[in-house]
Formats: sequence, structure tokens, C-alpha cells
Amino acid sequence: MKKILAYIQEAYNELVHKVSWPSQKDLVNNTLLVMVVFIIASLVVFAIDSVFNKIMQLVYGLMA
Repeated sequence: MKKILAYIQEAYNELVHKVSWPSQKDLVNNTLLVMVVFIIASLVVFAIDSVFNKIMQLVYGLMA
């Protein structure tokens, strides 16, 4: 039981005193950056999928 309590106390001390947490401004900026990159990547995947779909429709149209 002492080992568990010592582990919890050490983990708490490390999180409170040794970890450098980002500021709220950094968190907001990074969140916005991730959202913008996600939207751009989604649009790129959508465009590639749409082009591939049109190509496949043409191929299947020629076969029918």
C-alpha cells in the first residue's frame, strides 16, 4: 500500500512541479491550426474521391 501511495504522490508532484503546461493562448492557436489542417485535408480527400468516382462512372459507362 505504501508503494501505491508513494507512486501517486510522485506522479502528482511531477505533474504539478515538473511538467510545463502550455498557456491558454497556445492551446487556442494549436486547436485552430489543427482544425484548419483537418478541414483542408478533408477537402482534398473529398476532391480525390469525387474525381475517382467520376473516372469509375466513365469506365463502367464504357463497359455497359
